[in-house]
Amino acid sequence: MASIRQIRRPPERVPSEPVALQAHALDNLRYIRQAMERAGSFTAVPGIGGVFMGATAIAAAWIAASRSTATGWFITWLSEATLALLIGIAAAARKSVHARIPLLSAPGRKFLAAFVPSMVAGALLTAVLFRAGVTSVLPGVWLLLYGAAVVSGGAASVRVVPLMGASFMALGATALLAPASWGNALLAAGFGGLHILFGVLISVKYGG
Repeated sequence: MASIRQIRRPPERVPSEPVALQAHALDNLRYIRQAMERAGSFTAVPGIGGVFMGATAIAAAWIAASRSTATGWFITWLSEATLALLIGIAAAARKSVHARIPLLSAPGRKFLAAFVPSMVAGALLTAVLFRAGVTSVLPGVWLLLYGAAVVSGGAASVRVVPLMGASFMALGATALLAPASWGNALLAAGFGGLHILFGVLISVKYGG
């Protein structure tokens, strides 16, 4: 009887190790994917968009030079800044779609987090200086702070982007030290010429 009871005893359950291993592997893959995303570069900086931004800046410089008042000059460049911002956003979104990388991926968010503070500081300084009637230093302030924003954001992007930002900063320093009459031409050289030059480089080396 004892031997019969032993034969009829239900078999012990074998743990489902393959299922546990599969879940662990999926967790590891998810972690690796997130780590690679965080360490990646923001590659949606627009090349062709930069060329268009440069072209509109050169047109704005030509129009601003013909304005007889500081207010007219200021409004011209403010309109150009708004247009360039829209072009940049649209071009970056288009490039990210073609690359099949979300615009606000982890590198994209890092780029914005580094880029935006200098731009906000520039906007506040612009309002204060214009209200005080000190428009002669605005070209230097704009070029310098835009360059600082690009250098900071470029830490999360390809190497040519921080170089572009440094070039803007150098031109901004020149504008602050140069005669006020050079301001409009230096804005054309920076927001026009540098955007076109680096836009072509980015487009050729990194696409659109």
